[in-house]
Amino acid sequence: MANTYTQLYIQFVFAPKYREACIKDEWKHRLYQYIIGTVENHGHKALALNGMPDHIHLFIGLDPKESLSELMRIVKSFSSKWINEQDFLKKKFEWQEGYGAFSYSRSQIDGVVKYIHNQEIYHAKKTFLEEYKKLLDDFKVEYDEKYIFKELI
Repeated sequence: MANTYTQLYIQFVFAPKYREACIKDEWKHRLYQYIIGTVENHGHKALALNGMPDHIHLFIGLDPKESLSELMRIVKSFSSKWINEQDFLKKKFEWQEGYGAFSYSRSQIDGVVKYIHNQEIYHAKKTFLEEYKKLLDDFKVEYDEKYIFKELI
C-alpha cells in the first residue's frame, strides 16, 4: 500500500474451549513458535506471546492489510489443526469462540511485553477470568457476562 503508514499495536487474548487448562508445559513453546510463525508469515510483527494452561496473550504490530478478525481466524484455525496433528491431547483440541483485542500506543509497548512475559507471576494472584474482566473494564469495553468465555461443562 503506497503512502499508507500505520502504527497499530494489538494485544489478543484467547482461550481453549471452555477455558480448559489443556496447554501443557511440555509443548506450549512449540505452540508459541507455531503461532509466531503464522503471525509473521501473514506480514505482522510478533512482539510478545505467553500464557497459562487456560489462555494465551499475543501482542503484535498489525499490518492493516489483514483485519483483526481474519488474523485471529487464521491463528486459531491453523494452530488448533497443528495441535491436533501433533496428537498432544487425547481428545480434539478447539479454541473458544471469540477473543479479546486491545490496542496500545508505541509508548506502552515495553509495559505490555513485560506484562505478557510475566503471566505466571501475575496469575499467582488473579484468575484468567478476573484478568480478562479487568482488561475489558480498563479499556471500557461493554460486555455481557453470558458471553464471556464459556465455563467448563
